[in-house]
Amino acid sequence: MAAGTKRKHQDAAVAAPSGPSPSKALKTSPTQRPSTSTSPAAPRLSKRKAAPPPIPPSPPSTAATPEPVQPSSAAAGTGTGAGTTLEQQQQQMQPQLALIAASSRTPFEKRVWAALCGIPRGRVTTYGHLSAHLGSSPRAVGNALRRNPFAPAVPCHRVVATGMSLGGFKGKWPRDGEGITLDEKRRLLRAEGIRFDDKGRVLGTPWVGWD
Repeated sequence: MAAGTKRKHQDAAVAAPSGPSPSKALKTSPTQRPSTSTSPAAPRLSKRKAAPPPIPPSPPSTAATPEPVQPSSAAAGTGTGAGTTLEQQQQQMQPQLALIAASSRTPFEKRVWAALCGIPRGRVTTYGHLSAHLGSSPRAVGNALRRNPFAPAVPCHRVVATGMSLGGFKGKWPRDGEGITLDEKRRLLRAEGIRFDDKGRVLGTPWVGWD
């Protein structure tokens, strides 16, 4: 009987499969983990901003278009008084003419100063032209201008020397082309639109509008 039992055991060993046991097959290697695949991500919806509403066109401007500025005649050396008549100039100078007439100065001085009131703003004349208009001499005219108590309202600064250099002012002649009175005369003329060359001479031609 012992021999029969031993044989049964041998037959069972031969019939058993040679693969691993089911319990061992369920065990997995720590490096062989089950795949955790995920489903593909849903497509992103782009968030586009809505286009802003169109800006309505601006209404046409009602402002007046500025007119082009015409160049002043003084810039060309002719002076702003080119279109002013002698009568208009004397009308504008009525207050100064009244002061001259009411003064106690000599008749010749009054004639010289009244003639100055005829020279338009932005223009100059010369001692020679002024003396020819008065039938006198440049020296006598210069002496009357030195005694002008109404300058610069009565514009003796608008009388320059022959050759269009500035000459004297308020009874004083410049030394070596310089001097405070010369600077004052130049300042007054420039304020009226008179231009000068690089040698300090007035540009343009003398005014002789008395006749």
